[in-house]
Amino acid sequence: MLFDPQVGRFLPDRFVEGRCPHCGFDRARGDQCDACGKLLDPLELVEPRSKLSGGKPEPRDSEHLFLDLGKFEKPLLAWLEDKEKRFRPNVWAFTRNWISSGLRGRAITRDIQWGVPVPVPGFESKTIYVWFDAVTGYLSAAKEWALNRGQPEAWREFWENPDAKHFYFIGKDNIPFHTIIWPAMLMGYGGLTLPYDVPATEYLTLEGRPFSTSQNWAIWLPDYLERYDPDPLRYYLTINAPETRDSDFSWSEFVRRNNDELVARWANLIHRTLSFTFKNFEGRVPPGGEPDAAAAALLTETASAIAECDDLLTACKFKNAIGRVMQSITAANVYLDSTEPWKKIKVDKEAAGRSLYFAIQTINRLKILTQPSMPHIAQGVHELLGFEGEAAKCSWSAEPVPPGQKLRKPVPLVKKLEPTVVDDELARLHAQK
Repeated sequence: MLFDPQVGRFLPDRFVEGRCPHCGFDRARGDQCDACGKLLDPLELVEPRSKLSGGKPEPRDSEHLFLDLGKFEKPLLAWLEDKEKRFRPNVWAFTRNWISSGLRGRAITRDIQWGVPVPVPGFESKTIYVWFDAVTGYLSAAKEWALNRGQPEAWREFWENPDAKHFYFIGKDNIPFHTIIWPAMLMGYGGLTLPYDVPATEYLTLEGRPFSTSQNWAIWLPDYLERYDPDPLRYYLTINAPETRDSDFSWSEFVRRNNDELVARWANLIHRTLSFTFKNFEGRVPPGGEPDAAAAALLTETASAIAECDDLLTACKFKNAIGRVMQSITAANVYLDSTEPWKKIKVDKEAAGRSLYFAIQTINRLKILTQPSMPHIAQGVHELLGFEGEAAKCSWSAEPVPPGQKLRKPVPLVKKLEPTVVDDELARLHAQK
């Protein structure tokens, strides 16, 4: 292990930096290279240096306990065999290549004071290293949850059930811990549920730079919520998610998507449909009757969206799912523009009512589709349509809004953001540094 003679202590892996032996990155940590993602041992680093003193640490002997990963190469490859279509391409390729390059034992104990003591005679002065007990927390947290419920065996329903599907949502720097180390630990123990999917994301930057809480280059959620509603942020982070490649959070793009997509397309569809209906049909849903070709096409389109989003959400393709929802919102706006109920009302109120009825049914379906990413707006739509209770508990098939149902007086559900928001937030961001 690497020992810093200037401070007189063994160095935890992350207290050592140096050049990565695989890609040459000069600031690789002792446990992992952030540039290429390879897991490392501190002794592998080229020209290592202590983060405590800046000096060159020296190797000294220290006895530790290891997870013998090499014994799990074949079981892990067999487990990975049917994951190529399920895992995101970067997750599957990274894991496959890492296992194929050969697995070596990895120490699970350290010469540090903080951490869980090692319950083995002779190792009383050592603690369990964080990467080992961190993933174990998934299981121990489930056991504690069961105890707190007064059902101490309830955890088994999730951890010893072959039909249970475990999803691990992580960043790409944690891929090997969840597709190699944790599965190996579960295999070694035996009888516990292995990961079903590990939908790791790539990196999200902020205004072209990596997020850094230590440098205050970040967006603090309590601060954000003092000025803005939650759903525009949820929407932007979903539609702009780094699911398969890095993406960037910019305030200008946040404002644009809020105004051009949520306000101009989704909120405008809701408000103009329900406002016109409320004003001209005594605040109630008008009769529908048989759909004409345009209405039938719209209903078919949204039914397809429900089926497709079901599949996309199950596959953890949240970005594609919300993109598919926005297609349906566009189709609903096109339908309303083409049927022009505001013109029909002057010559054929019944025909205008039919157009509005099918627009309302579509909005009700879209309410269900948007609920996972924009729950607050969906709840607002739910209430404007005259329903009680929670939108989140509605059937995915979206039961029709009955003719004659009393609507609530429409109110705007999304606020338009002024262009000055961008300058204000950039100034606030730079002032934090």
